[in-house]
Amino acid sequence: MAFKPEKPSIHGETPETLGERLVAGGHPRYRAGQIFEWLYPKRVERSELMTNLPAPLRAWMDENYDFEATSLVLRKASSDVTQKILQRLRDGSLIETVIIRAPMEGVGQEKSRRTICISTQVGCAYGCKFCASGLEGWKRDLSIGEIVSQLVQVCRIEDKADPSRAAEGLASFDNIVVMGMGEPLANYENLLAALRIVNAPWGFGFGARRVTISTSGVVPKIFKLAEEPLGFRLAISLHGATNEVRNQIMPVNKKYPLEELIPAAKAFARKHGRMLTLEFILIEDINDSLDQAKRLAVIARELHAHVNLIPYNKVEGLPWVRPSLTRQERFVQVLRGLGVTATLRREKGHDIDAACGQLRLQTEKAEASGASPPPAAA
Repeated sequence: MAFKPEKPSIHGETPETLGERLVAGGHPRYRAGQIFEWLYPKRVERSELMTNLPAPLRAWMDENYDFEATSLVLRKASSDVTQKILQRLRDGSLIETVIIRAPMEGVGQEKSRRTICISTQVGCAYGCKFCASGLEGWKRDLSIGEIVSQLVQVCRIEDKADPSRAAEGLASFDNIVVMGMGEPLANYENLLAALRIVNAPWGFGFGARRVTISTSGVVPKIFKLAEEPLGFRLAISLHGATNEVRNQIMPVNKKYPLEELIPAAKAFARKHGRMLTLEFILIEDINDSLDQAKRLAVIARELHAHVNLIPYNKVEGLPWVRPSLTRQERFVQVLRGLGVTATLRREKGHDIDAACGQLRLQTEKAEASGASPPPAAA
């Protein structure tokens, strides 16, 4: 299913594609370079602000392009300074983008590591049993422009919050993780095209090594991603160290079991020479046993992977429970004792429904009942 807007997003273009359309519209090709200067370093919202362009060209752009493929609905800030940004697409669909701050040891909050988590689909078809993103099923893939526009909106929000850093744009962030709504590798072509714009010097100029793509285990696309020239990082949403556990909570494992997933991950790591990350949401009495920890250690050592342990964020309507802090600590100590580098992520954004898909789902229900969503944060 694909949504066809009245006008394509300007943020889905490249200098080559925009140059071709400019020439076809009777405008000089070199204007594309000027337009991209306004789109990314300056992040203008309207063509009328592109003051070095002639009026006929600005009128042509307004007629042919959408500058606001996403718009801010609301922004919620957590007590731990995690921010969740809800954005609306032109067809009314809602997507989530999250800004996560992780304090760095020995420095203040202003020096914390900052990460943007972006979405790639409206909803999700993969049906992981613990995730809010797929509760209402999959609606559609995001376009190239919609994926990029999420990041443009984040920059605009940051520009307003701290005008002194407006020139930095995405450079003020440490990482981008593609771990939001949807299965990123199920929207492979649009995602990779969007990330090339993010990486390009005429785009955001954001290093590929600072971008992590997460997948629940779409094996053929992992092999394909391994052949990409840009060295994006890879994270595997494992969440179970045996087929039995993964089958219980991740339907994708029935199609691509561990016997296929692990060799694909190993091939990616060998090709790019970078450490993989294994994401592992800890759910009480599902995957938090010492046996799971030991089996996870075997996989992590085989892949030379770092393990990121994530205590489960409660989702309304789902039965899963977060393990106690004692059980969490015991799990991570087993991994470390077996020679695995592991991080136990402390709770982030629980008070703003930061688990993927929660805020979108709550807002859709409120709007369906006739209630007004909360106002956007200033």
